[in-house]
Order: sequence, then structure tokens, then C-alpha cells
Amino acid sequence: MPSRGESSTGGSGLRFAVLGPLRAWRGDVPLELGPLRRQALLTALLLRPGTTVSRQQLLDSVWGPEPPGTGAKVIPVYVHQLRRRLGTEGETPSDSVIVTDRGGYRFVPQNVRTDVARLKEVVAEAHAARASGDLAAAAGAWSTALELFRGDPLAGIPGPFAEGERLRLREHRLALVQDKAECQLRLGRHAEVVGELFALTETHPHNEPLAAMLMRALYAGDRQADALAVFTKVRRRLVRDQGAEPGGELRRVHEAVLRADAAFLLGTSPRPRQSADRRPTVPRPLRRVRNELPVDVGGFTGRGREFDMLLAPADEQAVTVRVVDGMAGVGKTALVVRAAHAMRGRYPDGCLFVDLHGHREGREPTVPHRALRRLLRAVGDAGEGDDESSEDLDGLAASWRAATAALRLIVVVDDASAAEQVRPLLPAGRGSLVLVTSRQRLTGLDADRRISLVPLDTDEAVALLTRIVGDPGSDPERAAVRELARLCDRLPLALRVVGARIQGRPSWALERMAARLADDEHRLGELAVEDRSVEAAFRVSYDQLPDAEQRAFRALGLSPTVELDRLTLAAMLDLTPPDAERTLESLVEASLVQQVAADRYRLHDLVAVYARRVAAAYPAEVAATRAGVFRLYVVAARRASDWGRSAFPTGPRPDTAPFADWEEASAWLDAVGGELVDVVGHAAAVGHVDDACWLAEGLCDYLTRQGRYRECRAAVEIVLPLTEQATDQRMVSELRTCMGIAYGLQGHYEQARRWLRDALEISRRTGDPIEQARALGSLGIFANAAGEPAEAAALLAESADLARTADDDWLTVMYLANIGAIHHQVGQHETAHDCYAASVILAEKIGSPRILSKTLFRMGTLQLDRGRPTEAADALRRAAGLAERVGDIPLYAAVLGRLATAEECLGNLPGAKELHHRALAAVGERPGGRLEAEIRNRLGWRHAATEDLTQARDRYERAIARSRTDPGELARTLEGLHRRRQPGPGATSAPPEDVD
Repeated sequence: MPSRGESSTGGSGLRFAVLGPLRAWRGDVPLELGPLRRQALLTALLLRPGTTVSRQQLLDSVWGPEPPGTGAKVIPVYVHQLRRRLGTEGETPSDSVIVTDRGGYRFVPQNVRTDVARLKEVVAEAHAARASGDLAAAAGAWSTALELFRGDPLAGIPGPFAEGERLRLREHRLALVQDKAECQLRLGRHAEVVGELFALTETHPHNEPLAAMLMRALYAGDRQADALAVFTKVRRRLVRDQGAEPGGELRRVHEAVLRADAAFLLGTSPRPRQSADRRPTVPRPLRRVRNELPVDVGGFTGRGREFDMLLAPADEQAVTVRVVDGMAGVGKTALVVRAAHAMRGRYPDGCLFVDLHGHREGREPTVPHRALRRLLRAVGDAGEGDDESSEDLDGLAASWRAATAALRLIVVVDDASAAEQVRPLLPAGRGSLVLVTSRQRLTGLDADRRISLVPLDTDEAVALLTRIVGDPGSDPERAAVRELARLCDRLPLALRVVGARIQGRPSWALERMAARLADDEHRLGELAVEDRSVEAAFRVSYDQLPDAEQRAFRALGLSPTVELDRLTLAAMLDLTPPDAERTLESLVEASLVQQVAADRYRLHDLVAVYARRVAAAYPAEVAATRAGVFRLYVVAARRASDWGRSAFPTGPRPDTAPFADWEEASAWLDAVGGELVDVVGHAAAVGHVDDACWLAEGLCDYLTRQGRYRECRAAVEIVLPLTEQATDQRMVSELRTCMGIAYGLQGHYEQARRWLRDALEISRRTGDPIEQARALGSLGIFANAAGEPAEAAALLAESADLARTADDDWLTVMYLANIGAIHHQVGQHETAHDCYAASVILAEKIGSPRILSKTLFRMGTLQLDRGRPTEAADALRRAAGLAERVGDIPLYAAVLGRLATAEECLGNLPGAKELHHRALAAVGERPGGRLEAEIRNRLGWRHAATEDLTQARDRYERAIARSRTDPGELARTLEGLHRRRQPGPGATSAPPEDVD
């Protein structure tokens, strides 16, 4: 939108503003001008209207002595992009405001409005009014001209031409201020002049004409002492900084103030002297309207919610403090400065900015004494502010509170390192607002709002990078921009550094830059340009940590998972869990670690890269850290397994884990989620082969009971090629057994047999009876599931003999349960019942809830086949509770399905329907669609039994769709389509599920 004093052309005309950040509109629609270098080229044409500028001149104007590698070839590219931005649909190059002309380009100013052109018109009006003697009109015109300035001219635009124009326009603005002040003084409006001149003399401390004008204004307001103090301050600065005395004009004003020469100072007759009995006028406190805010950053993106929080109304009767914290480079200062600019109008006494350098490389943090002295000078308390020797912090703070008691200010306190650095800087004026930024949480500072910034989301990061480098022109380039945003961890500092590097080298392809950043070893080195460096920003935060927290930070970079908890850090550093938690919380306070949940933490990607780089300098520490964390995962997996103590005769003992029982271990693994396979891969990649093998073995039972068969196989496949390198050679056969179990539980019996026979052959060669028993028992279970009960019985019997020799209760109970299943299949129900009953007793003895659940499931199925639905329901309800407790999803779904059948037999059709739905919801879309198809098939039968034929058909058709790859299941489902009645009492609706 146009600035005040800027006329709007309306319609579709182009308008440009350069008296601040470069902006453009077509009509009232803002135009996106793209990267800064492109904007610099537009500036070089826009401010030479009607003049042909050669390519070489443009190159020199924008890049100066360091042209891009492509030389002047980049100019036509930028011109083409500008024409697209500024033009309308269907416009040809000859119609554009930028035309090609004799080897160069020319900006056509017709039908284009600029604020500099408007400025020229208003200044001409002011001069005409002053010449005619209408000082009020002249002063009004000067004010209108100054309102056209919306910040530093051409803010942020690079290049020699823009810098020269920026300096010219700054000087022009100062001249306008002096012209306006001169008129106001002659009109007697000295109070309107003082505040602005005070602010300008602080930002231009050696400008003698401004100082002279301020002295005249102060004198006009009966502030002779303050006027003399201005001369003293300016003279001291000139002598100290330039080794020169004030010039003639300033000395003459000084002498005129001493003589009270109103005619010289104000262009009027001398004022009447005060009567002798009147007390001298006491100088009033200076109320300067001062704006010290840095220039608002260009291309600001995102942060809408946080911005609104900062702009929320403050308490009118108190001083409001708002704190923004976050990791290095996340954009804290940019957000706060933008918010302060947006709120300037609410705070009539000014906006102050103080940088405490709490995390600046090469700079000591600013002590409160120094900050207070600077702030006191900013509000005009020259006495306290100029006493550089004062170390009385309490006295300085009291003076600051007194000086601000009547003021309503915004004070931005940037880069604080601690709450005690900020507390003395809080002003006293009611309604004032203090905005604080820090990498620390500053919990010791009372604040009405705390905002912890995190990196931008992906779309915001892509938008920011696109603003800097321009719109990508192809799908590969768009993909590269998105990849760059990811590799920069969506961190604004990193994105701006990358954008600047690409701007400086237009010949670089986006894909090439993404490839350079993809290497973790060199990524941080690539994220540096001139004095801006992501690594340097991280290094300051790291260097300020105590030694113990530095060691913890290095360890966190070695975590095999993105997220971790206190147990992980405790295992890495051999700490107690409470000590580890306190350390993690301290790192959270320092914004080096993000807390993603109540007990889960993570390092952002770039911070993790830096942590690994720092850790590389401590090889012994790295080895110990990795050994600790991998051992934690191994014992957790073994503790969570239901395979029994004898299943893990080598490696760490399960009872050495920091878990009270298998449920705690399972819950801990649940929190790790889908990264478990990555942990196996990480252990293998860094040479911890035994740990990788033990972890893959221990996870087999945990993963398969949740139906995560592919993850189980993926973990084993990582380590199988490495088993010959393992010191624990039991892994050669055991991991093949794990692979066979994973295939068999998913119904792939042939693949399972191949792996298990291979494991059996290896274990026989090594003479390991437990491994032989496990391989034989698994072969027997899957032979029975494949419909070969005779072979299954022989294999299970051989396995049982080995189990008895080894005195292994776990293998024995598995043998009893599966021998019972074979007797059940061939109709020997009494023998099957005895086997199941003995298995239940032994499972309770060894405390194995999963085996107990499986056996009770079989017992319930047997009771159904014997026509005893009441006993079946009792056993199945108990089995369902145990299966749910251990998290065995396939088993739980199967038990619910069979329990539904028992309820149907008991006449409880609504209960049966609910159980079928619960079974279907439990199995969901997990691997093992055969079980889901069978549950849907049964649910269809239930609807058929109640004559709900429409729903029955729907269930059957969905079951068919889920069983296309299973001919046997498809045949059973097709048979079900022709049935209309519930199976008779005692009949089962399908064979028992293969859940072992």
C-alpha cells in the first residue's frame, strides 16, 4: 500500500517506493521482486529514468569489483525475470517499462509513479511556500516530504550504486529535517522540533548543523543549560573521535546562547529579560522520541502465531515483559524487531534497542552497568549516562527507573544470556513494553508471555528460500529448493546463508548446492558466508556450557535415534536417570535440545551435525558412549521378549536393564517406534556387530507379536551378512531361526522352512542343543500350520527331548501347547485338553503371559469344538486380556474372533458383533491380511444369521478383496457367500488361526 503523502494512481499503473525497503505495486496489488541482486538491478534502472544503462554499467552497479562467474550474461536473465514480475499477461518486451536500447537497458518512466518523484514535487512546493513567506505551508510541505521516508532508503539492497543512492537520500533527508526545523523555529514551534533533533544528533553524533539547530530549539524553549550541554557533548565527541574543534557555525551558536542573542538564534527581537526576583527556570527532563530499532529484515516469512502473541495488548498499568527464546539462528531478533516496528505507534516516547551480546563470538557479554549507561544517555540523562567510571549497579538502575518513570517506551533487549543481565534494564514507566531475546529460557525473569521459537515448517522454509533466490523454473529446481530447506533444517539463518551463496553465484544450480549440503561432514562448512556462520553460532552456545553438559551434548549427537529419553543419556554417560534428566533439562534451557514430549528430547538436525563434529575430537568417549547406548537397546529388547531366560545364553543378561519388568521394557521400545531397525543399522555401520546381532535377535519376538514382520526381517537382513565377523558365533544359526519365525508367522511356510533347516544344520555342526531345539520346534509349529501334523509331531518330539536335556521350561511349554494342537486337529480332544492344561500350568509357573494367552486361546477353541461354549468363553476372555496386555495384535484379534463365535453359540448376537468389530479394528491394515479376511468372513456370517443380507454381502466382498492372494481363504469365503444360517451349536466357523 502507498505511504502517507504518496498518491495512488489506482487502476493497473505501476508504483515504486525506494525511500525505505524497495517495494512495487501494480494498482493496489503488491509485487514480489525476488532476490536482492535482482532488486539492485531494478534500482540501478529505476533511479536513472529515461537513461540507457549498458550491461557493464549494470554489472558494476550491482556487483562492483566482484562480478559473478557468468559476467554480464546474468544481466539479460535478471531483466527477463523483472519484466515478468512487473509486466501484465500478454505484454511483450517492447511494452515493458524496461526496454532494450543500444546495447543496454532503459527504464521508461511514463505512467509510473515513484516516491522519489513525489518527494521532488513536495520539496518544490515547500520551497515555493517559503519564498512567498508562508512558513506554515512550507513546514507542512516539509513534513509531508519527510513522511515519504519509510525507513532507511533502499534498505538491504546491495551494490555500489544502491549504496551511493542510499547515502545521497540519507543526506537529503537530513537537509529536509533542517529546512522544516528552521520554519518551525521561526513560527515559534520549538517544542515540535526538539525530540526529532535529539534522535538525529544521537544517530549522527558528528553532524554540527544538526547540533546547532538543536541548540537553537532548546534555547527557544527556555532551556539554555540544555543547549550548552549539547555543545559540550558534541565538542567532546569531535575532539575524541576526530581530533578537531567544532566549526565556525556551531561556535557562533554557542556564543549566541551564552549571550542570549535571540535575534541571531531565532531571527526575532530579543525577548524580555526575566524579573530579578523570579527563580531561574529548572531544565525539564528531556522527552526525546527516539527510534533505535534495527532495520526490519526483508523477506520475513512465517511466524504468524508468534507475531500475534507479541502484538497482544499489554497491561496499561504495569511494565510488560515478553521473552522470545530459541536455538541459534532461529530468527528471534528478526521476529522481535518486526513486532516492535509494528507497535511503534503505541509507544510515544520511543523505541530503544540494546544488544547484550550474550552469545556473540569474539564479544564479551555486555554487563548491566554499561547497558544502563547507554540507555540513560538514550533518554537524555546525561549526568548518569556519561559517568563511565560508575560501577554502582543499584544506583544506575535507580537512575534508569527515575528517568523512565514518566515515559511509555518499547525496550528491545537482544541476545541476553541470563535473567540477571536483564532485570536492571526494566524501565519504570507504566504501559511500557520490554521484548527480550535469548538462547536461554530465562525462567528467572517474570514475563507475561514466553515464546520458544522452533525452525520454520517446510512450506515456510521453502517460501523464505524462494524469496531470496527467486522462483525455481522447473520441477527439479523446485525439488532442490525443498531439499535445501530440509538440509538447512528449516533454520532461517541457514536458509539466508544458502540463499546469499546462491545469489552470489548465479551459475550454481540449485541441485548442485543441495548436493554440497547433503554431505554431513561438510554441511556446516557450506553454511557460512562472510561473518554469518551457522557453526559459529552453535559454537558460542556450546562453549558457554559447563563441562558436564558439554560432554552430554557430544553424547546426544551420537544417539542412534532422532528422539531419546533420560534412560538413553544415562546409559551413554553412566549416569543415574535423575541426573541424566537434569542434564537434559539444562540443555533445553540453553536451546540446544528440544523437548518434544514430557520425557522425550531431540537435537535439531544441524545441531546434531555439530554435536557429532565436536564429539569426533574425543574418540575414547565416543566408543564408551556407543557401547552404553547399544547395550541399553539390547537388554531392553531381551527384557521385552517372551522367549524365556534360556533364549539368550550369550551377551548381556536381560535382568541388567533399568526396567522393572517386560512391560516397562516394551513400553520403552514402543516410544522408540519405527526407528528400531535404524538402531540395528547404526550399530552395524559403526562396527558394533555383536550389539547389532543381539538387538536384531531380541527384537524378533517384540516386533512379530505386533505384526511388524517386515521390520523384523529388515533388522535381521542387516546383520546376517555380518555374522561371520561377530564374536558370538551363536548368531550364525540364531538369526536364521529368527528369519524363519518371521516368515512363518506371516504364513510364508516354504521360506520359513528354508531358513529354519539352514539354522538347524548349523546348530548341529556346532553342537548347540538350545539352538537345535528352537529350530526344530519352529519347524514343527509351521509344519502343523501347513497341514502336515505327522511331520510336525516328529519335529516337536525331537525338540522336546533337547528341551528336557537342557531343562528349559519355556521350550517345554511350547512343545506341550503345539503337541496339544496336533491332537486337537486329528480329533483327539481329551489328549489335546490334557496337553493344553499342562501347558497352562507351566506357563503360569514361568510367568509367560503370551504363551499363557496362546494356550488359553487353543483351549477355548477346543471347548468350542467339544460343544462347550460357556467354558470356551471363559478361557477366551482370559486369553484376550493377556493378549491385549502383551500387545500381541494378531493373537488379540484372533482371540476376539473366536470369542465372538462363542458368544454366537450362547445366543449373544449383539456381543458377537461388537467382538468381531473390535477384532477387525485391532488387526486393521497390518501385514497378515489373511487374518483380517477371516474376521470379515465371520462378520459376514453373523450378518447373514440375522438376515442382514446387504451388510453380509458387503462384508464377504471386502473379505474376497483382501484374500486374492490366498486360494484357500478365497475358497472358504466363496463358500460362505452361499450360506444364510449361523453354524450349528459346537461348530467352528473356520480352522484355528496360525498365531504361533
